[in-house]
Order: sequence, then structure tokens, then C-alpha cells
Amino acid sequence: MLRASILFLAFVIALGGCSRKEKPPQTSSIRVGLVLSVGGLGDKSFNDSAYRGLMRAKDELKIQPIYGQPEQMAEDEKYLRQYAEQGFDLVIAVGFLMRDALDRVAKEFPNTKFAIIDAVVERPNVASLVFKEHEGSFLVGAIAGLMTKTGKVGFIGGMDIPLIHKFEVGYTEGVHYVNPDADVIVAYAGSGPEAFHDPVRGKSLALSQFDRGADIIFQAAGSTGNGVIDAAQERGLYAIGVDANQNYMAPGHVLTSMLKRVDVAVYEIIKDVVEGKFSGGIHVYGLDVNGVGYALDEYNKDLIPKSVIERIEKIKKDIVAGKIRVTDYTATH
Repeated sequence: MLRASILFLAFVIALGGCSRKEKPPQTSSIRVGLVLSVGGLGDKSFNDSAYRGLMRAKDELKIQPIYGQPEQMAEDEKYLRQYAEQGFDLVIAVGFLMRDALDRVAKEFPNTKFAIIDAVVERPNVASLVFKEHEGSFLVGAIAGLMTKTGKVGFIGGMDIPLIHKFEVGYTEGVHYVNPDADVIVAYAGSGPEAFHDPVRGKSLALSQFDRGADIIFQAAGSTGNGVIDAAQERGLYAIGVDANQNYMAPGHVLTSMLKRVDVAVYEIIKDVVEGKFSGGIHVYGLDVNGVGYALDEYNKDLIPKSVIERIEKIKKDIVAGKIRVTDYTATH
């Protein structure tokens, strides 16, 4: 009798243990294809941010992700069409350079959902994810204007196009809002797509601006901007990062980073598909929804005085409230 009771008790304990076992995480049937901009992963900026959004969706939403890295623009359409032909639930184009290619593929596959970052494609099955880069650039411009000791700051863009002028104009307005007498030195790396992945060129342009008296340079240039950061570290001066938080790349020499939350946009549009809420049209990410901003972390918190942060936060609130109007270059050109 005692032996039977012990066996029964052991069975109950074992059964209880089995009931407490967690089920293995389920993988969603949703498949998402992400086509990166030329230059691919490793830019520590735009592409890497988009990839982080995809990986977050993989971890949190359990989607099945795949990503492609075209080596040249001519391959963009091939990747987009391939994912559409394979029946992916969402195909995302990273960057305005894919606008025409995506427009053609989206027309060909009207029942496939698409998204594109930094461009507008007017088709019902395309979500156009755009940002108010001018607002975030205004904030880092104000930081530069308050922090410059020489009265000269720089801006280095990648490709000389309206989208990057949007960064430049916002930055310049922010500098002059807090420091009307400051000079802003401007340069662009080139007129073609290669201007976004030429760090040697970026460093050369930055060294030239430092030689002309600039002590802070904001770069909006993809991996070309990594050369700007290298130059700032070499000269003991400051760079301002872009898109992703680049403060860690040269601690003590990246004053802050203008955050453009491409990762959030990618994650949110995937989430919409998973939840059956996808909608085409324009989706805008500005200061009001933390779609843009500036980075403050352990790498730069001791570089920027509390009084400057307080001023910037007041400016941020005024932009959101409409008390400060920042020029959107692309809306006027």
C-alpha cells in the first residue's frame, strides 16, 4: 500500500511538472522581404537601422524574414520582383533610390503589399514611409549652435539631392535659431549613389572643413559619414551622427546623433501586416511620434551641459506645438 501511494505521488508530481512546461515559441506564417539600399549592411546607419527593425519583428512578431543586398541599383528590381513572385506577405524597399523599381513591381503585383522608405509611390498596395528629417536636424543644429566655440560648424551630405538638402536646411535653421552669427560650411560627397558609401571622401571633406575653422560637423551621408567621424576623432573635435545612434563610434567625439527611426517604421509596418491593419498611402514620422530626434546616452551625456539639453527640449516642444516652423525643403522644391 505504501509503495502504491509513493508511485501515485510521483506520478502526480511528474504530471504537474509536464503541465508547467512552456510551449516552444510559434513562428508566424507571415513572410517579409527587405531589400537594402546599395551599400548593404555595415553602414552603421540607414541600412543597419532598417535591418534592426526587421530583426525586432522576427523576435517579437515571429515573422519569417529575408533580406537582400543589391550590389548596384540595377539589381533592385530583381530582388523586389523575386520576393513578390515568391508570395511574400510584405516587401520593403529601403531608400528613395528604389522608387521607380518599386512602382513598376507594385503595379505588376497589385495583390502584394509593399512599403518604401523615404519615397512616395502612389499605389493602393504601397505604404510610403517618410520622415520629418528637417525637425530632427533642427534640434542637432541647435545643439551645434549652442556648443560651437569657433562660431563655425559644418554639414556634409552624401548625394546632392533634395532629400539630403532637407537635413541641411533643417540643421542650418537650428544653428541660426540659437546662434544667428554662426557660419555653416556645406559640402556634398557627390551626385551619384556612390556618394553614400565613400568614407575616404567623407574624411577628406571633414578635414577640409575643420581646417576652415569648423569645430562641429553634422553628416547625413550613409557610410560616407563614418569618415567624418574618423576625422573628428583624429582632430579632437566633434561630429554629429545620423539615422542611427552613432555616439558609440568615437566616444567623446560624437556630440550627438540625429535619430531617424527607420527601425521603428519597418517594425510598425510589419506589425500592421501581422495584425491585418496594413494601409497604403503616406505614413509620416516626425518629432510628434518620436520618429526623429537626437541621441543622449552614456557616450555623450557628459559632453552636453544640462542647460543646453533643457533648451533643446523646450525647442522640441515648440516645434511639435507649431510655435517653431522648420522648413521642409522637399515641400518647396
